Amino acid sequence: MKILQLGKFYPIRGGVEKVMEIFTQGLAERGFASDMLCASHDGETEDILLAEHSRIFRTKSLVKVAATMISPQMILRLRRICADYDIIHIHHPDPMATLALFLSGYKGKVVLHWHSDILKQKVLLRFFDPLQRWLIHRADLILGTTPVYVSESPFLKKVQAKTSYLPIGVDPYPWLSDEIKTIREQYPGKKIIFNMGRLVPYKGYHHLIEMVTYLSEDYVLLIGGDGPQRAELEAYTHRLGVVDRVKFLGFIPDKLKPAYFGACDVFCLSSIIKTEAYAIVLVEAMSLARPVVATKIPESGVSWVNEDGVSGINVPVEDARALADAIEHICASPDDWARYSRGARQRFFEVFTKDEMINSLIKIYSDLLNVSHS
Repeated sequence: MKILQLGKFYPIRGGVEKVMEIFTQGLAERGFASDMLCASHDGETEDILLAEHSRIFRTKSLVKVAATMISPQMILRLRRICADYDIIHIHHPDPMATLALFLSGYKGKVVLHWHSDILKQKVLLRFFDPLQRWLIHRADLILGTTPVYVSESPFLKKVQAKTSYLPIGVDPYPWLSDEIKTIREQYPGKKIIFNMGRLVPYKGYHHLIEMVTYLSEDYVLLIGGDGPQRAELEAYTHRLGVVDRVKFLGFIPDKLKPAYFGACDVFCLSSIIKTEAYAIVLVEAMSLARPVVATKIPESGVSWVNEDGVSGINVPVEDARALADAIEHICASPDDWARYSRGARQRFFEVFTKDEMINSLIKIYSDLLNVSHS
């Protein structure tokens, strides 16, 4: 069994590329030949050896248009190598990868990973729609990250018979005692609310910051990550008078991320539209037994990832007061917090581990090939 993960770009900048890399490495660790083909966005095009059975092929990009890397070389590379693979696992949305598959002449099995509908790029969708419909028809199996997203997507209504889902899993974060102690000592006597992500509109950061106005002085909000909204959000904290209780941490190195997750009392996700389809950060928080407050985004899988009343609480979107009330409810007493903490960790190990995800992925591929050979 030889698999090609197809789509997006490298180096990794977002969740889709991270999932592709986890799949590629995870399969290689189990002894399956697995490669990854993607566009380069830093000019580097040399192949990368991930493991004995695993490579990343990077193709030259000419320009970025509507969040898509234009790489004619991807088409040529895929045409040369596609016959080597039993399955091509293409990750959507990525018009460039879809075009490359369309022109490749590939005859084998195709798994379409439906990470998200195209929401913002309306002009792009108008031109891409015929190719997207071809891809949906061409796919032997369509995978979502949650059962909610694939059942609610308007693009997949007529193909529900060939849809399934595979939750994104990660290795549990380590407990970094010394680093966690150092962070908590910076905020003595405070309950720490943590959020991490790109500072962009769909993340709902204005509501997250407004939430602090409904909480007592006992709470502090730490926001990790950077993005185009940072200056605007910092100005907003001044207008609301919470500049001393909201801390923008900027980019957090990977080695320190577990410490911030471990140091917080609650992880809070305030996203407002289904561009936030899954939110891996919720899973990362659960791996360290952190209770979660998230939003009930229509047609998104976020409120499925965070099981309401078990791993945390889900509240309506764009409701700062509801976010605050949920956090106060979780932190009302040590017993209440401990109950949500246990629920978060248990849900992580039952549903969201990398090992479970790779096991399921291997079974999905094997079943698909067994069907094709029967």
